[in-house]
Amino acid sequence: MAVGQRRDHRDIELVLKGYRLATAEILYRMPDNLDFLQAYVWQDFDIAPDFPVLRQFLQFWEENLDGPLHSVRVASTQLMTPAEYRSVDGIIRMH
Repeated sequence: MAVGQRRDHRDIELVLKGYRLATAEILYRMPDNLDFLQAYVWQDFDIAPDFPVLRQFLQFWEENLDGPLHSVRVASTQLMTPAEYRSVDGIIRMH
């Protein structure tokens, strides 16, 4: 199985467990000039409304990166629900 296929299966498993695609716009101050803001866009599967994956990333940022955080804006959407996903038992051919 290829690496991309393993990622796809992992993504489907996460969605079925309640994870949603979350996108965060992170504004941070430039380390050499705190008056300037820079934007960074982060995206991953996370659980709303607590967003533990994003919180872990932001904690890493604060502990390891020089640019202090200014603000974080988060958007999240549910891509599919478990009820929308089902296995197919057969194939019907139409002529």
